[in-house]
Amino acid sequence: MDAEQLCLLMGASKAPNKVQKAARECSSIAELSERWGQSFKPVDPKWVKAAKAWTQPERQGVISYFCDDYPESLKSIQNPPWLLYYRGRKELLQGVGVAVVGSRKASHSGLQITDWIAKDLVAAGIVVVSGLAMGIDAQAHKTAADKGKTIAVLGTGIDQYYPRRNKSLQDFIAHQGLLISEFPPGQTARIDHFPRRNRIISGISQAVVVVEAARKSGSLSTAIHGLNEGREVGAVPGSVLMPEHQGCHWLLQQGAKLINTPQDILDWFGVSATGSVDGSEPHEENQSLANCRLFASLNSEPRTIDDMVQLSGLEVAEVMEKIVLYELEGLVAAVPGGYIKVGRR
Repeated sequence: MDAEQLCLLMGASKAPNKVQKAARECSSIAELSERWGQSFKPVDPKWVKAAKAWTQPERQGVISYFCDDYPESLKSIQNPPWLLYYRGRKELLQGVGVAVVGSRKASHSGLQITDWIAKDLVAAGIVVVSGLAMGIDAQAHKTAADKGKTIAVLGTGIDQYYPRRNKSLQDFIAHQGLLISEFPPGQTARIDHFPRRNRIISGISQAVVVVEAARKSGSLSTAIHGLNEGREVGAVPGSVLMPEHQGCHWLLQQGAKLINTPQDILDWFGVSATGSVDGSEPHEENQSLANCRLFASLNSEPRTIDDMVQLSGLEVAEVMEKIVLYELEGLVAAVPGGYIKVGRR
């Protein structure tokens, strides 16, 4: 793509929505230029220069609305971007994607659930899409990036790191998966960028799943975009007493599907979970945990030692001994207020 074409498409992205909608009826950049080129406002040359420079190295570049690489699912949304800047494996845009989003201030159990969902999705060949925020987004990316099956949609220019704490994760995704943004290199974060980013997260996905979200949460905007665009939308329920679950409960009231296990998501695509993600069979000692009164007394809500003694009927010394062993084996975790069960047992 040459500088003149980049300038034209950048100008299109700043045109009024009514003009953009009419302009998308064009079938090529040449037709767009002929019919609408004089209607678009001039673009600062520095942005065009930065975008052109971005296309020079390998494994990064720009995809226009008229390119074959542009996802068809994204074209179907109300206001698709004219340009997608990318870094990494752009072929992931052609795969089946599920957006997994949620709270930046995720609970321990929320992170565990996200890890479980992402593992089973990538094991089924599905690409995990999210927004590279802290919390649920970052956990979804971390799990899926290990298998090279994640797309991060940025709310900044494609070359910016935001939040800075995710710099190493962002670089890892660029190597293993894919980073995309509608904003040109050099564009810093602005508050209005992130709602715009959310429409792309749902737009390149065939489904949206919210793990944890307060009633006023950016994650809900992604889910609402999904509902409006006819995507499958699901939400993981939680305690009615916890504000971080109220957004998920509201989505369920709006018609979102209740997500109890990753298989509920895989059912949308007619595939089955593979069981153990690494293909191994559960250890015999772990199978016996189902019959252990102490382990059965634990869940995602913190339990004190006294709680576990009362629920299991065991002596204090035995509870303390077993809980230390469970923690060493990664079966439980110490959190404020006691211990919780982790993983998907």
